Parts: sequence; C-alpha cells; structure tokens
Amino acid sequence: MGPSQKPNVCRRLSRRALGFFSRDAGVVQRTNLGILRALVCQESTKFKNVWTTHSKSPIAYERGRIYFDNYRCCVSSVASEPRKLYEMPKCSKSEKIEDALLWECPVGEMLPNTSDYKSSLIALTAHNWLLRISATTGKVLEKIYLASYCKFRYLSWDTPQEVIAVKSAQSKGSALAQQAGIQQPVLLYLAVFHVLPFSLIGILEINKKIFGSVTDATLSHGILIVMYSSGLVRLYSFQAITEQFMQQKLDLGCACRWGGTTGTVGEAPFGIPCNIKITDTPPLLFEVSSLENAFQIGGHPWHYIITPNKKKQKGVFHICALKDNSLNENLPTVTASGRVVKKSFNLLDDDPEQETFKIVDYEDELDLLSVVAVTQIDAEGKAHLDFHCNEYGTLLKSIPLVESWDVTYSHEVYFDRDLVLHIEQKPSRVFSCYVYQMVCDPGEEEETTNRSCKKDCNNLKF
Repeated sequence: MGPSQKPNVCRRLSRRALGFFSRDAGVVQRTNLGILRALVCQESTKFKNVWTTHSKSPIAYERGRIYFDNYRCCVSSVASEPRKLYEMPKCSKSEKIEDALLWECPVGEMLPNTSDYKSSLIALTAHNWLLRISATTGKVLEKIYLASYCKFRYLSWDTPQEVIAVKSAQSKGSALAQQAGIQQPVLLYLAVFHVLPFSLIGILEINKKIFGSVTDATLSHGILIVMYSSGLVRLYSFQAITEQFMQQKLDLGCACRWGGTTGTVGEAPFGIPCNIKITDTPPLLFEVSSLENAFQIGGHPWHYIITPNKKKQKGVFHICALKDNSLNENLPTVTASGRVVKKSFNLLDDDPEQETFKIVDYEDELDLLSVVAVTQIDAEGKAHLDFHCNEYGTLLKSIPLVESWDVTYSHEVYFDRDLVLHIEQKPSRVFSCYVYQMVCDPGEEEETTNRSCKKDCNNLKF
C-alpha cells in the first residue's frame, strides 16, 4: 500500500521559509525536490506542448539545453518559451562536432580560472580536435589536437565529470591491404584525459595480436572492457595497463621527441603519440558471456548486469554478484539505463494488442519511474508518459503526448524535473523535437496547449 497522507505543499513551503531545513545543506535541496514532486503529480498539473521544431541534423538534449546543427546551435528549454543561448560560426564539414559531453564543475576543488566554475561542453570535431566550449556562450575555452594516425569519433565518461575517453573509429586498413587479405592488427585507439584543466593520461592501442579477434573495446570506471563476436566480455585494469605498458609520460603543451620527430604535445600537426602499447596479455580481472556484449557493472557491493547469451533470452536481464557470479533474485528488473527498479513485474505488464511499453527510465531527483506506453490504432500510434511511484509502483500521473507515435521510428524521451522532451528520427534523416512544460494553472485556456513553430520558431532556424 502507498502512503496514507499526501504532502501539503503550502505547509512545506512555510516550514522552509521559517528555516526548519537549514541545519543540513542537503535537506533544503531534498525538500525542494519533494515539493516539486508533489506539484508534478497533483491532479490539476498539466504538461503542455509549448514548442515543436524540425531539423535535418540530429537533435541532442542535455540538462535543459537542446542542441541543433551538430551542437553548433544551443537553445535553452528552461524558460517558458525556447530561447537561443548561442550559435557558433558556420564551419566546414571537416570541422563539425562529431560528439560532445556536458561537463559541470566538481564540488570541493579549487579551479585555476573563474570561467572553470561554469558548465562546459567537451566536444570532438571531425578533424580530431578536442574542444572545451562554454555551455552558455559557445566560446572555445581550450583546444587540443589529438593525432593524425587515426580518426577519433566517440566521447564517453570513464569516471563521470572527471575522466573522459575518446575512442577512434575502427581501423580497416587500406583498400589494397583489404583486397590482399591483410588484416590491420590495431583495431582502435583510446585517448584518456583528466578534465579541467585537461591533462593527458595516455593513448592506448587495442591490438588484435594481443587480445585476439576482438570486435570492440571501451573504458568505464577505470576498467578496460574488451568485447568479442561470440558475446565474450573481458575486463582489465586500466591503471595496471598504464603502469606496465606506458612507453613515455607525455604532458600537454610540452616539447616532445617521438619517432624521430619533435613537436609540442597536443598542438597541430604533432598531436599526441600513442604512448601506451601493450606488448603482452595483461592480467585478466573478469570475463563473462552475454548476448550482443550487453554488460554493465556497478552497485555496492559490486554487481554486473548481462543478458544470457541466447537469442530467445533477448530482453531478459540477469543481475549477478561480481565476487561469485551468483544470480541475485532480489533485484527483479532493470531499466534500459541500468538503474534498478524496485517493483514487481506484474505492475508493468503490457498487452501487445492494446498497449506496449517502449521506454522505461528513472528520474532520480524526483524518485519517479517514467514509462512511455504506445497504443497502435491502425497506422497511427498514440503515446502517453506515465509516472509511477518508485517505492510502491502505483500510477501517479499520466501525460498524453499530442504528436502521433510511429513505432518504426527511433524515439528518445527525457523527463527532467518540470520538462518532458521527445526527440524523434523519421526517415530521410528528419529529426523532430517536441517540448512539454509543466503548467499548474488549471484555468489556462486550452488553445495554448500546442503552440508550434508558427510563433516560436520564427527567430529559430536550424
């Protein structure tokens, strides 16, 4: 059973104003989020489609910011109407941003510059430059040239907000080598940096002569994860690898002599040499077999999540203890993002002939489980976003999405405090973005429900 008494928002606001929550810095934030949760879930609160726009390039969302034109244009979704924060100068195809991460300053660290305390976008360009860009103005604050011996394409956090990994595209060798059946031994490169200020840890090569017929590799929480076509996943300590196989310590901005060439590390055309070359198989930490290499690790004590390596098991997740590989029966299901859902299976059983669940996620600040459910009526689908109590699984709120939902398209839905955002990719690379905002005034006119590009997009062209 759920809680017997609903929280009184006015009473909580009064207690906050009188200083009842001032003894602990975290209490005020938790109280504010509790008030927001109550407002989100109350019956009179509506979520209205306040803005819709379309683009020929991918649309990305991160913490109240919507990015268009390969991150060149940034629009704030926090205001009552979308507001353009900045638009970077037009650039050539070779200079476009391939991937980006939002960096927000760490707590408790002294940073060298005042601007470092503001959010930054860490961006990777098509011509191998790593940039730090002001998240509010679009100004380039730092830039590093990576290398010319490979094509870097992907950014990810090794340690969130602290260490990034820049991964190259997989090397296929020259056309002549492929015709001759000559295999390229180096599959890919991983460049690893501490952020703000940028400092180099090293660039590592993943070599098939060492790891065998590896198909992919990534870095997460100090662990090198290597994947194979059979579904096998192997884990190695990245710290142990750097200590054993680093050929030379390199510092950004310092002179370096490498392979008969002298240059400055991180500046063009010299870039950053590959200074971590594994010459022998490193000590294995752990290995497991999983369908499509699906593997996540975390928790306390350590657990890992896999899908059993059988096609009929697709969509099934097993949560196992890392120390002895035992299956944990007390953790029934997991969201697509890897978060544990504390509820029973039968509370979210769908009916394929009536409703199908497409996206399940967890809003950690408000402690709400969000579920996108789609009903297919002939050729058109209609969707709604439901909020469930994460503790009891009960349905608290349902938000209808006004746009039609084609299940054959790619969809992303974000629920971020008082905002719901739906990004859809249609055929021929047409991207659509639908923004919903929370409205607490039940007397507001219904015709404001769906303000579209006719008004709001006049000054926003993408």
